[in-house]
Amino acid sequence: MRPNYQPPFLAYVKKQNRPFQLAIEDVVEDVCSNPFIGEAKTGDLHGIRIHKFRYRRQQFLIAYRLPEAASSDKESSWHWIDFYQIGPHENFYSNLKQYLKS
Repeated sequence: MRPNYQPPFLAYVKKQNRPFQLAIEDVVEDVCSNPFIGEAKTGDLHGIRIHKFRYRRQQFLIAYRLPEAASSDKESSWHWIDFYQIGPHENFYSNLKQYLKS
């Protein structure tokens, strides 16, 4: 699995300090190795998965989407995971919905 980063994800990571960037990189590798680790969302965010992790006693969320072929659980048929957003819980879901609608 290879990550495909969307602009909000890249912009947030770029603004962070180097140790946090490395922690994010480790979490992205974990998600790529086990893409079903995140919680699947329903409703407006159908198809999006959210993985929660902690860094320095603060919880962060990563929003990502698997390709449509992933629902059949055939890993050989898909190669990319789209990472949409990362950040603390505050305004996370509303910002994600706004980005997905645009």
